[in-house]
Amino acid sequence: MSISQTSSSSFATPALALPQVAPQQNPAERVCRVLHIINGEHFSGAERVQQLLGKRLGQFGVESHFACIKPGKFSEHCQLRRNQVSDFPMRGRWDMQVVKDLSAKVEQEQFDLLHAHTPRSAMIAALVARQTQLPWIYHVHSPTSRDSLRGIINRVNYWLERYAIRSCSQLITVSKSLRREMLKCGVPRQRLTVVPNGVPAIEPIVPSQRLQSKSWKIGLIALMRPRKGIEVALDAIHRLKAKRLPIQLELIGGFETSAYESEILNKIEALELSEHVRWTGFTNDIPTAIRGLDALLLPSLFGEGMPMVVLEALAAGVPVVATRVEGTPEVIRDGVEGFLGEPRDAVSIGNKLEQLVSDRNRWATMSQQALARHRQCFSDENMARRVARVYRKVLAQSKPPS
Repeated sequence: MSISQTSSSSFATPALALPQVAPQQNPAERVCRVLHIINGEHFSGAERVQQLLGKRLGQFGVESHFACIKPGKFSEHCQLRRNQVSDFPMRGRWDMQVVKDLSAKVEQEQFDLLHAHTPRSAMIAALVARQTQLPWIYHVHSPTSRDSLRGIINRVNYWLERYAIRSCSQLITVSKSLRREMLKCGVPRQRLTVVPNGVPAIEPIVPSQRLQSKSWKIGLIALMRPRKGIEVALDAIHRLKAKRLPIQLELIGGFETSAYESEILNKIEALELSEHVRWTGFTNDIPTAIRGLDALLLPSLFGEGMPMVVLEALAAGVPVVATRVEGTPEVIRDGVEGFLGEPRDAVSIGNKLEQLVSDRNRWATMSQQALARHRQCFSDENMARRVARVYRKVLAQSKPPS
């Protein structure tokens, strides 16, 4: 097969692709109007969490709106009502006009709470909260100090985050590993709440229909950037090619930069993997892409709070081969829903893939266990319920006694 190329920088479902249905609300559960302050530049894991909260929180009496301070893919691809999403573009990291504009929006539309999702949006939320006297919440999606390979940017964001969160009422971390990270930063225990990510149920695969299949389709679904370990995946597939194992790797998703795209495509050619690796690029239908796989591969080097694509694989009953980084082992149990290899280790990843493809019956059992794991622990409804509970707690503490 030849390498198929596209130009998108992320993966998502187009905006307004599905009608919004007003949820049934219990009057006793009416909570508040919340303004989520987000970057909005990409549409990857954290942005899909934000979208799901925008959809699901209404079920628990929360009216959610989103302000994008780096407008981009979120506004284009999110499945939210148009009046839920507004753009407040910053001309640069230190452009403070956005604080004045957002403060006016907050007061005009009478929001009760602010919810930030990135170091930059945390800084803005802290300043808007000071202007409007509203409480605010910070959602920690990944370890800021290890979010990328750009050391200077990581350090700037880390100190920006630490300064901003001194005034936030509560921090939500998507995994226990991130909770430990924030404790090390000096955040008091009483200001930390773990709310695991969640995804909707999707139509699962039928393992019995594939028991006789001899070939294996493995998919790596991500915004392609260095910390996702694409190079490690290619080296692992190169090792398995020498063993003549019938494995096809699909790279699904756009590249963060054109330079990194060229680097990876050149590596595929250099390793002579064009017949074994296919880049399909952007897709607007993640569930269908996952159901077409026998396994999901996520060889991340670091920086995974709780990967949404891993949860989506579980929801489809697709086993996962991933690395032992941050929150991933809190989702995937080695030998149960899939396998966990060592980060930056192509030999380890290759061995885990070889274990997976050596036994279709064991794979079928893993598929069933993956589906059960999602239903028990990682639904989007449970995620939204727990976030709404945090809102109630913060609002109760911020109101003076009657």
